[in-house]
Parts: sequence; structure tokens; C-alpha cells
Amino acid sequence: MESDSLPTELILTNSRQSLGSTKLDWTPQPGNYLDFQGKTYAVLERRHKYQLRSGRYRLHKIALYVQSAKRPDEKSLVHGRWVIGDASCNYNAHSEIIRCAINPDGPCESCRNYQTAESEIM
Repeated sequence: MESDSLPTELILTNSRQSLGSTKLDWTPQPGNYLDFQGKTYAVLERRHKYQLRSGRYRLHKIALYVQSAKRPDEKSLVHGRWVIGDASCNYNAHSEIIRCAINPDGPCESCRNYQTAESEIM
């Protein structure tokens, strides 16, 4: 790569509408949150676009498929990665994108379906 920041296009997942382009100095992974033009988006998918130059393919641009989201207030560290919600609950999805099937919007703190998981998570 020639530069630390590559052109990154943000695309809404549902409508495939382009929100615009920006240059990022980090590589967002699915599950990360990104602020763009005053709104917060969750990264759902990342695609790389390559260009043939001088007989070699080089990373040219990144396309991020995102959806509008609110940053979660509750997070837990599980095996070195952050997941949404209380990971000690049996119903937690252990995902960066969804909390659980029973109470996906949270909060975990007052959920009446909370059950302590049997196995040790951390």
C-alpha cells in the first residue's frame, strides 16, 4: 500500500445507496462502529476493490456495507474481542452486531429472561 489511508466508500446495506466516500486511517471490521457526517453506523461487511497496475493487483479502495445504529452502552470482553451486552447471560449471542434473540435492543441489566451461563466465558 502506498498510503496508510485508502478511499473508503460507505454503502447502506438495505438500499445499496452510497453515503459517500472518506479516507480512514484504520481498517474497520464487521461489528465496528463508524461515525460519518454526524451519524453512527455499524459495519456489517467489508469488501476490497483491487486495481491492476504495472502487472500487479493493488488494493485500490474499500467498500463498507453499513446500517444506521446506536453505539451500545453495554459491552463485554470475550476471548479478546468486545461483544454487545452481558456475556455472562445464557442468551447472549457473543456478537459485535446483535445482543441476543430475546432482547436484541437491551438493556441486559433489567431483562427478565436473564440466565447465568453455565460455562466460564472470560
